[in-house]
Amino acid sequence: MPQSLDPLDDAVALARDLAPELSAVLFTVFPDSDTLDTLRPGETDLAMVALVTAAVAAELAEAGVRLFAQRADRAAFRRWMVGRPDTAENRLAWRNRTGLLGGAAALEALGVDPALAPPPPRLGKAPGPLADRLLDGYTDEDPDRAAFEDLAEDCIAAGRGDVLDLAIRKAGDSLGEAGAADLRADLRGLAEAAELGPSGWAELVALPVALPPADVPDAADIVAGVLAAGVLPPNVEVRFLPGWRAPEALAALEPIAVRRVLADMAAGGEPRGLPPADKDDLAATGFGVLLGVQIDWSTPTWEEIVAKGPPDEPDGDEPTPAEAAREAAFERWRSDTFRTGGGCVPLSLVSLSEVDAEIADFMEEAGQQVSGLEEIRAFVAMTRREAPGEDVVCVPAMVGGGLELSVYTTAGRWVDSLAVPEDRMPATAEEILRVLGTYVTLVPRAPG
Repeated sequence: MPQSLDPLDDAVALARDLAPELSAVLFTVFPDSDTLDTLRPGETDLAMVALVTAAVAAELAEAGVRLFAQRADRAAFRRWMVGRPDTAENRLAWRNRTGLLGGAAALEALGVDPALAPPPPRLGKAPGPLADRLLDGYTDEDPDRAAFEDLAEDCIAAGRGDVLDLAIRKAGDSLGEAGAADLRADLRGLAEAAELGPSGWAELVALPVALPPADVPDAADIVAGVLAAGVLPPNVEVRFLPGWRAPEALAALEPIAVRRVLADMAAGGEPRGLPPADKDDLAATGFGVLLGVQIDWSTPTWEEIVAKGPPDEPDGDEPTPAEAAREAAFERWRSDTFRTGGGCVPLSLVSLSEVDAEIADFMEEAGQQVSGLEEIRAFVAMTRREAPGEDVVCVPAMVGGGLELSVYTTAGRWVDSLAVPEDRMPATAEEILRVLGTYVTLVPRAPG
């Protein structure tokens, strides 16, 4: 595009061109020229920056792009830059995590008419017509998913549990219990994320943990470990509640209650009606959940968009090197936690609606592991019967991706061996040996 001599015209023209590709943009408001020069070295014309910002923001707001605003803070910015190379990319990556402005408040801070903010939805008082529209959008042969989700979000945001409950009951009449359960699950999934919190977007996440029966570990230790393990992307923050929550209590939350929990946690408070679970009850059921609110700081600033273009959509299912490194860090942390946490097994960090499925998958896999470990336990018991009156030891060896277990008497006589090929390994070699070592002595080589 040929550039004019007017930077204001150029900026507005660029905003007009890019608006269809943007869903949300963050602008920075500078209180004075010194702050502007600190964050954007060489820029000191505060009036021109404010004028361009207001014009671009107005253009994007009229195009329906969601706008956020952050107030520049020199002290917070300098703390952010400590230990980071002084590059333009790092400067643009700073976010004021004390809270962004959204909606009409953001427009006003940017010098834009607040009337350009989307008006709140108007819902009729009678629940019946809304429930019918919701169910029609859900069950239509060619459903408009966006229309269904928009209406559902409007009802959830307005606290219209009467509409949602009626829609679920009507789904039960027309679709059966399974259909009603599916609609409830979809509504819960929509309720667990919203334009809330300090970054303008927050969602509920959960870390289910298989607990040892003897001693439930301190939730604070698990939280501190996962947050320090380097498993989160740099633009994501998770704030966990103190204490454990019971999976059953979370599963019982209706969509409106899920949104209320999200709103309470995004505001930094304890969720109403969801107290910490009793540790004895958790030990009896075998699972506890650490509940957190995930705050997304990835909304691009206008300066980043100008420098790099609109954000790219995720490309394919293959993990990036950074994602693979975080997955490896999570597995290391999980293994360390099993060893130091009395045998507890953290599962995966998932959305609230995925907790039950995550636990069910673990239970199925654990059943397979128990079966495989029982085979190994039976083998050791058999070798003891073949060496009556003698103590036995086991020499493990990695063979390909599997294990070979050779049992000897302490005098050095070979008793028997068991090969466990890779496709029959009930767990990782480290986990198998950790369990095996609880009922037979492991040694690195044959005695004698």
